[in-house]
Amino acid sequence: MFRPCIDLHEGKVKQIVGGTLTDDDAPPRTNFVSDRPSTYYAELYRGDGLKGGHIIMLGAGNDDAARAALRAYPGGLQIGGGINLDNAASYLEEGASHVIVTSWVFRDGAVDWDRLDSLVKAIGRERLVIDLSCRRRGRDHFVVTDRWQKFTDLAVTGQTLDQFAGSCAEFLIHAVDVEGLCGGIDRELVQNLGVWAQVPVTYAGGANSIADLEEVTRLGQGKIDLTIGSALDIFGGTGVRYADAVAFNRRQTAALGMGGGHH
Repeated sequence: MFRPCIDLHEGKVKQIVGGTLTDDDAPPRTNFVSDRPSTYYAELYRGDGLKGGHIIMLGAGNDDAARAALRAYPGGLQIGGGINLDNAASYLEEGASHVIVTSWVFRDGAVDWDRLDSLVKAIGRERLVIDLSCRRRGRDHFVVTDRWQKFTDLAVTGQTLDQFAGSCAEFLIHAVDVEGLCGGIDRELVQNLGVWAQVPVTYAGGANSIADLEEVTRLGQGKIDLTIGSALDIFGGTGVRYADAVAFNRRQTAALGMGGGHH
């Protein structure tokens, strides 16, 4: 299934090339800056019945825009970017279906299981999405944190997904090396995730056509959803018409039976 997104940077809806957002003052490589507010996109997704999309706050200054979008589509969007034990509950109260956590559960390149456990206790695993966004190093993909600049010692493997599956409802996995480039998906990663995943996974990175959506559905054995960002016409892209992505979901839902349940 197609899952939508709202990426926020400096309070505006943008599409940024993955891995070009750094801690210094250098501006990231940007594919698109919207002149519409975050709420426009939230209302669009709500109107089309799209579930499970995510809002990602890229750095500071995005809180107001993020919360406005959550209020515009209660229960319809997940939120990530700077989520921690102190603020997670407030986003859920504002209307987020789930919070997405990345960097906060890693410390010095390793998983901090105590932190993760404390978050699960506070909000429940059914409201938590773990972001295992990764970059290739050698033959494996390793989880990266802190705006995708820092490698952790955690490889994305079947064992890793099994370890985390008891602590979350879903995974969100950006293939950072291809993110924002519209050069095609990381097929090997998608295929592996389809084999490994015990809970739903949303993959993001490189999608540039409806054919990619079909391929992720096939390679992922129906267990992997796809986020399309920079290639979408609503984000200034030319590869994918948003209307076609919505139509794809409607066909999939009809094929799965009238229940329209996930997987």
